[in-house]
Amino acid sequence: MTEPVPPGAHRSDIQVRFADTDALGHLNNASFALYAEHARLDFLRTLGGAVEALILAHLALDFRSQVKYGERIRVMTWVEKVGTTSITLRQRVLAEERTAADVRSVVVHFDYAAQRPVPIADEVRRRLRPYP
Repeated sequence: MTEPVPPGAHRSDIQVRFADTDALGHLNNASFALYAEHARLDFLRTLGGAVEALILAHLALDFRSQVKYGERIRVMTWVEKVGTTSITLRQRVLAEERTAADVRSVVVHFDYAAQRPVPIADEVRRRLRPYP
C-alpha cells in the first residue's frame, strides 16, 4: 500500500500521446519516466532560476496499474526530504484517479563549472516548505 498524497502537493496534468503507447494501447513503461520528468520540472519551476542548477541523480519507479490510451493522467509531486545538497521528491502518477505508479527521484544542486554538488540556498529551502 502506498502512502497518501499530502495536501498541497503540486499537480501536473499530462497530455497522453498515441506515441506513448505500445501495440496493445498500453502506456509504455518508458513514458512513466517522461511524465515524471515533465512533472518534476513543472514543480521545480516554482523555485525560479534554481532549476538550471539541479541535476538528476536517482530515479525509481514502482508500477501499480496499467494505463491505456485515452485515460486522464495527472502527476502529483511533493518533497520527501531536503538534504545539504539534494532534494528527494516523491511523485504519484494517477490514471483516472487510481495509482498507476509511484516515483522517487533525487535531484542535486550542482555547480556545472566546478562539476560538484553545492549546498542548497536558504531561499530555495524556503520555497520548498509549502510542499511537504
